Amino acid sequence: VAVSLADDLRGVPAAVRLPLHLTAAALACTSVAPQLSPAWLALTAIATGWAINLYNFMDGLDGLAGGQAVFGFGAYGLAALQADAPALALTSAAVAGAALGFLRFNFPPARVFLGDAGSTALGLLAAAIGLAGVVRGHWPWWFPPVAFLPFVLDASVTLALRLLGRQRVWEAHREHAYQRLSLSGLGHLRTALAYYALMAVSAGVAVGALGAADGAVRSGLLMLTLLALYAAVCGGTSGRARADRRP
Repeated sequence: VAVSLADDLRGVPAAVRLPLHLTAAALACTSVAPQLSPAWLALTAIATGWAINLYNFMDGLDGLAGGQAVFGFGAYGLAALQADAPALALTSAAVAGAALGFLRFNFPPARVFLGDAGSTALGLLAAAIGLAGVVRGHWPWWFPPVAFLPFVLDASVTLALRLLGRQRVWEAHREHAYQRLSLSGLGHLRTALAYYALMAVSAGVAVGALGAADGAVRSGLLMLTLLALYAAVCGGTSGRARADRRP
């Protein structure tokens, strides 16, 4: 949070921020899951570091990150209640409730903003609480990414495409699906509402699939459906995006 606040106020180079994000991720994973082997600890720390950054990447539209926190942490809370884990349920509900209160002032047109300090903290919490539920047996490994699936897919697909295009992934851009939708004429409010619908579906599928023998299959089908949707959005708006970049 301190590093992200400094980045909000004065700017901190990515070469400084990323190692500190990974350090925070490793400390969080060690605290939540001390039983992990060194190899699994490294993998979970990298995944947590990505969660910190993907939440930051997706915080580019009024109400978007706060809405994902309401649905994602709300799903965590419901799953924890089902698993008879009251402490984890209370923690998740507290984050979801805080995000809901924040949305009153962040809903388009926003009056207050998360900034890097808020978005990176939410990303760390999403990963840490998700990992806690997995290692304690409260939910399967696929549950956390599905609960936050719209953010996970949008950020991950965009990063992969930018890497394939040999672009500077640390630089600001407007190539996320939500940015493309907003710039294509849908606008901030309708784009946020469209994403809320995706978030509600993802959270509902994640919670509903818990305990089902085909839960992983249902989640996989949802992921493939959203991937196809994101591909359609990116393909349908690519021409307009290229035109917008012309001098």
